[in-house]
Amino acid sequence: MNNNDILIRLRYALDIKDTDMIKIFNLGGLVITRDELRVLLTKQNEEDELPRDAVCDNKTLESFLNGLITYKRGTPPLKNGVVPKPTFLITSQSNVNNVLLKKVKIALTLTSDDMLDVLRLAGVYASDSELSAILRKEGHRNYKECGDRYARNFLKGLAIKYRE
Repeated sequence: MNNNDILIRLRYALDIKDTDMIKIFNLGGLVITRDELRVLLTKQNEEDELPRDAVCDNKTLESFLNGLITYKRGTPPLKNGVVPKPTFLITSQSNVNNVLLKKVKIALTLTSDDMLDVLRLAGVYASDSELSAILRKEGHRNYKECGDRYARNFLKGLAIKYRE
């Protein structure tokens, strides 16, 4: 699953309008126009020359996720009069799904039990320790890379939960 698929599925699951998507990108520190948004949310045909990941890179996706946290939870409190900068955790394509689950969990204020319920809605029965390993910081001895299957089913479960 590439970054464009993640954006498209997340937008559908949470039923976010175009104007709200632009606001979320702006909150994440990325100014984007409506035309650029349409390109990001367009499914590409096989005859297209550029891969979709060239359109939505990791920084763009993480800017959206950071903006989603701010959009759903509000601006973080000031510390010593300084607004904290959002953290960028995506270091490679292999940890995109882990960061996606972490940041959506924060944005929607989900507990681990809520996340397991969302996965169950999609037909995936994960244990609490499996989810804990996926949500750990990269480099931790119990860290587990989140596969596309978990991320895809998590987004599917969100769609079932929030669109019904």
